[in-house]
Amino acid sequence: MKGRRLWFVGIGGAGLSAYAQLARAWGAEVGGWDRVRTPYLEPLAGAAIEIAPEPVVPAGWEAVVSSAYPAVEGLRRKDFLRELVATRPSIVVAGTHGKGTTAAMIAFALRETGRDPAWLIGAPVPQLGSNAGFGGGPLVVEGDESDRTVFDLPAEIAVVTNLELDHHTEFASLAELEGEFERWLATAVHVVRDAPPFAGELALPGEHNRRNAGAAVAALELAGLPHSDAAAAVARFAGTGRRFDVHELAGMTVVDDYAHMPAELDATIRAARERFPGRSLRVLFQPHLYSRTLNLASELAAALATADAVAVTDVYPAREQPLPGVTGKLVVDALSDLGVLAAWTPTVEEGVEHLRRTIRNGDVVLVAGAGDVERAVALLEG
Repeated sequence: MKGRRLWFVGIGGAGLSAYAQLARAWGAEVGGWDRVRTPYLEPLAGAAIEIAPEPVVPAGWEAVVSSAYPAVEGLRRKDFLRELVATRPSIVVAGTHGKGTTAAMIAFALRETGRDPAWLIGAPVPQLGSNAGFGGGPLVVEGDESDRTVFDLPAEIAVVTNLELDHHTEFASLAELEGEFERWLATAVHVVRDAPPFAGELALPGEHNRRNAGAAVAALELAGLPHSDAAAAVARFAGTGRRFDVHELAGMTVVDDYAHMPAELDATIRAARERFPGRSLRVLFQPHLYSRTLNLASELAAALATADAVAVTDVYPAREQPLPGVTGKLVVDALSDLGVLAAWTPTVEEGVEHLRRTIRNGDVVLVAGAGDVERAVALLEG
């Protein structure tokens, strides 16, 4: 990396901000552009950051471009990540659900046991201090299948948490997704798949986290850690940002979670019931992507129906353009078909106002979604 001047287009995102941190630690000069300033930019203090409405690439820099900006010329995100992963033995964690938490568990355990890892994870990890780390040991990477990035990564240890058709505009069927994973796994030296759930006590609630921890321990054993050391470290792991973040506010408990797929919502609601037994559970849910809302409205509703009360906002578009007739109301209507009267609150602000009107002392509020619904926590606090 030494001698390179790397300009990251979309540097405020969870992924590219981590890549930029690692590139700078390995000797590159880094800078970048984004539309807004995000918390992910804080570890990049001193770097040249330009905030503007449209992408900017100054002369004299080598552009590394987020998949969100396909019209911008430069090295694609997945090609740059492949460069990073190829530099040293890597543990790559992929799958539809739990890959960020599992990767963070592995990185945390390696650091706790003195293995000096580097890591690239698409979420803040409070116990690690950042979503990127720069040690001299193995590199732990959260691999993304949404744009097929993970399938080009050379993994010494490949971990698959689970598979479910999530990105409907990228894969025509679950069979296509499974075929791509099989091809990638055949290139790895070691594979972790269908590991038994963790049997001991964890800091994190929920069966899904017991499965994540089981996969992490299996990968750590392949990396050379004794089972007892791996299990003890994983048991102390307290989670990543927006993965069951608990906030105690006046008269209520708020859980902020990234869950946005049916299985994730179901798992997170179950975890909330486990952590807070006997308490009323209200959900404020923001659907993510028009294509996903169109294809999964009924499945999303079935998961949400297990809560005591539900409010649904409009769709967070992320990288997609609107589809005719597709709004968050599809989920509300699907809940109605199940006999659940959900509140239609198109904006996050309206969702918060609805909660304020209806919440009772001691209720638990789950704020769920992969967009900007996390703003609800600060709004409820204010």
